[in-house]
Amino acid sequence: MLVDCLHWRVQNEIDNILTKPIIPTDLYRAVRNSQLIGMSGYSREGLPVFAHGVGLSTFDKASVHYYVQSHIQINEYRDRIVLPTASRKYGRPITTCVKVLDMTGLKLSALNQIKLMTIISTIDDMNYPEKTNTYYIVNAPYIFSACWKVVKPLLQERTRKKVQVLSGNGRDELLKIMDAASLPHFCKREGSGSSRHSEYANENCFSLDHPFHQQLYNYIKQQSLASEPTQPIKQGSVHVDLPEPAAEGIEIAKTIESEMQKFENGNGLSGSLDGHKINDNSDYRTTHCL
Repeated sequence: MLVDCLHWRVQNEIDNILTKPIIPTDLYRAVRNSQLIGMSGYSREGLPVFAHGVGLSTFDKASVHYYVQSHIQINEYRDRIVLPTASRKYGRPITTCVKVLDMTGLKLSALNQIKLMTIISTIDDMNYPEKTNTYYIVNAPYIFSACWKVVKPLLQERTRKKVQVLSGNGRDELLKIMDAASLPHFCKREGSGSSRHSEYANENCFSLDHPFHQQLYNYIKQQSLASEPTQPIKQGSVHVDLPEPAAEGIEIAKTIESEMQKFENGNGLSGSLDGHKINDNSDYRTTHCL
């Protein structure tokens, strides 16, 4: 009875989020330009391919709740629209996706985001379990290699098995599971390297001008009009109670900080971890990797 009640409450909050578009459009564009997520196509098996610009996401153009709101809206649109559409298109149940994580631009300052990264991961674990088939990491700098050595042993076995670190921009390996048209734009260039912007808007799946985000944004606005047909769309973020990250996630964050401090001191890297300490304040930029 209690479980059913809690499930209803969570679902009701999610339904509410789906009826609250982030407006005005300029604000939503700012969110999209600083929370780099998009869908570039499908694998040959029919799995949607989602791209994440982990290294270049800044999460500094809006409040934390807008980023959480956007993250949940993308997840819900995936589950309610993208996956059912893929199932009909390929004639079989499609229940998971592929994620390509671009580490271009990853810096030590990313430590600022670890606390909320674990919070976002907790939201996904609680509400969207087992939705990712494989995580492909591309354009990984030397900093990531050191960080990954620390993180990998601490991940759950089921998650660790899903992660593959590819050489360079991963183009050759990814072409084994998807057509060139479905490659994220940061995998199409020769050699490694990426940016927030692409020569053509339709190629940059992070952009609000990309068809995926246009369709997603229109869907959220339609849900808003359907729920309140006589009310104007109001500006504002939806308040989401951010769950405390699991103890395991906090331990990972602390271990990364400790090991990266050793890495920096032992290798003479430029920059400092001063000002990038992990603490329990929730007013941090938000990101989601795994």
